[in-house]
Amino acid sequence: MSKVLNRPIRVLVAKVGLDGHDRGAKVIATSLRDAGMEVIYTGLRQTPEMVVNTALQEDVDAIGISILSGAHMTVFPKIIHFMKEKQLDDVLLTGGGIIPETDRKKLSQMGVGELFPPGTTMASIVEYIQNWVEKNRTF
Repeated sequence: MSKVLNRPIRVLVAKVGLDGHDRGAKVIATSLRDAGMEVIYTGLRQTPEMVVNTALQEDVDAIGISILSGAHMTVFPKIIHFMKEKQLDDVLLTGGGIIPETDRKKLSQMGVGELFPPGTTMASIVEYIQNWVEKNRTF
């Protein structure tokens, strides 16, 4: 699938905090698997630190956070903090959910990748992850 990695792209899909709506995360996980990616789904009620520790242990290329709770301006900066602490500088942090455009811009400036609103096609999410990994991961 990936010309650069010579192995499937590995993606961690996570739900952080008390947000119990996981249908979208499961749909994304299934779509990424169908596209040939290896997906690790953490399930509900993860902390930012747990997500980053799992990403490190699983040697993922990307972390996808599904968030519908409105806590995105807290969750993403905390994940970025732990990613920097663990030196996961070449791992994509992306996600989706109900995130206002102004907040998406702020999070982008902090280092978060593309954030996908409801209604985004699975094909565009798969393409984005594939392109990012091919440009930024080389082992």
